[in-house]
Amino acid sequence: MARFLSAIALVRMTEEGHGGNLFTEEEYDDFVVRVEFKLPPGGNNGLAIRYPGTGRASYDGMTELQVLDDTATKYAKLDPRQYHGSVYGMVAAHRGYLRPVGEWNYQEVTVQGHTIKVELNGSVIVDADVSKVTEFKDDLPHPGKDLTRGHFGFAGHNEPVMFRNVAIKKLVASEE
Repeated sequence: MARFLSAIALVRMTEEGHGGNLFTEEEYDDFVVRVEFKLPPGGNNGLAIRYPGTGRASYDGMTELQVLDDTATKYAKLDPRQYHGSVYGMVAAHRGYLRPVGEWNYQEVTVQGHTIKVELNGSVIVDADVSKVTEFKDDLPHPGKDLTRGHFGFAGHNEPVMFRNVAIKKLVASEE
C-alpha cells in the first residue's frame, strides 16, 4: 500500500489583498489528501482538485472544495454549494462540523474516478459522483469536472487561512 507523503509542513495564505494559488508540481489521478487548517473570521480559501495548470480551479479543474468560515455574516446568503467542504457550485456539503473560528480542523479528501469524499473532523460531509451533476450554481457549467488527472493545490482568496500537516497519497486501482 502506498504511504502518505508530506508535501507541506505549514502554509499561511497571505494577508488580505495578497492571496494566491499554490499547486503541486506532480499531477494526480486518484488520491487521498489529509490537511489541517485554521480559519480566521470570514476566512475563505479552497482545495484545488485535479487542476490542469491553467484557468480557474473551480471551473477548469475538476473542482475546488471550499474552505470557508460558514459562520461569517458576509456569507449568510451563499448558494448551499458554496459553504465549507462543498464541491464548488455542484454539490452542497453537510454543515455544522467546523470547529470554532481560530481552532484547527482536520480534513481528509478522497478522489477516486469521478467520486469525491470529504471527511471533516471525523464526519463525512460530502460523498458524491460529480459526473452525475447536472445542475450548477448560476447555471455555469464546470468544463473540468470530468478531468481524471491534475494538480492538487490551494486556491487562495486573499485571507490568511493557515494549513499544516498536509499529506497526499496516490491510490492504485485496487485501493479504497
